[in-house]
Amino acid sequence: MDQIRVRHLGSVAYEDSFEAMRRFNQARGPDTPDEIWLLEHPPVYTQGQAGKPEHLLMPGDIPVVQSDRGGQVTYHGPGQLVAYPLIDIVRRGYGVRSLVSRIEQAMVDTLLGYGIAAYADREAPGVYVDVTGRRHKIGSLGLRVRQGRSMHGLSLNVAMDLEPFSRINPCGYSGLAMTQVADLGGPATVSAVADDLVAQLLRQLQHPSPVNPIVA
Repeated sequence: MDQIRVRHLGSVAYEDSFEAMRRFNQARGPDTPDEIWLLEHPPVYTQGQAGKPEHLLMPGDIPVVQSDRGGQVTYHGPGQLVAYPLIDIVRRGYGVRSLVSRIEQAMVDTLLGYGIAAYADREAPGVYVDVTGRRHKIGSLGLRVRQGRSMHGLSLNVAMDLEPFSRINPCGYSGLAMTQVADLGGPATVSAVADDLVAQLLRQLQHPSPVNPIVA
C-alpha cells in the first residue's frame, strides 16, 4: 500500500489533466497504487466549484475553465509547479483535513530547505511568506475528495509571470499579493523544485501520522 507512483508529465492542458484524473479515479480499484502527478499548465484561470464570478476581474485572453475542486479562482501558467496527489485516504487511514495539512507541510518544508520561511494558515488554505512586512501567497491548494479518493492538489509558484494574478482576486482574496521561489532566493527551475517537493510529499503522504504536523 505504501508505494506511491510519481509521474513527471511536463506541460499538459488543464482540461486534459482534469479529465485524466477523473478517468484514473473511476478506473482504480482497492489495490490500485496511489500516484502523484507533477506538471505545468499553459496559461489558464481555473474556477473552483463554488467560485464567485466577481473574483474574475479582467481575465482578458486567458481562458477560464470551470473545475470541481474546492476554492475560488486561481491562475496556472508556465513556471509554476503543479502537483496532483491521487490518494486513497480511506486506505491510508486519514481524513480530508489531514490530507490538506500534509500537502501544506510538504510545501512549507520544501521552501524551508531554500531558506524561505513559509507557513500555512488553517483559516485560508495555502502557503504564505512575509515579504517586507506584507503577507504574500506562494502556494495554493484546491482538492476534491470523492469516495475517499482525492484529485486536484497544489500549485507552487517557482519562476513565472505573476502579472495574471493581478487580473483576479486570487483564491477569493482582494489585493492578495503573490510571490515565487526564484524571487526569494530559491531555485529558478520547476524541475529542481519538483524533485524537492515530491520528496516531501512522499514523506508526508506515506506516514499514518503527519510528519512535523502544522500547529495552527
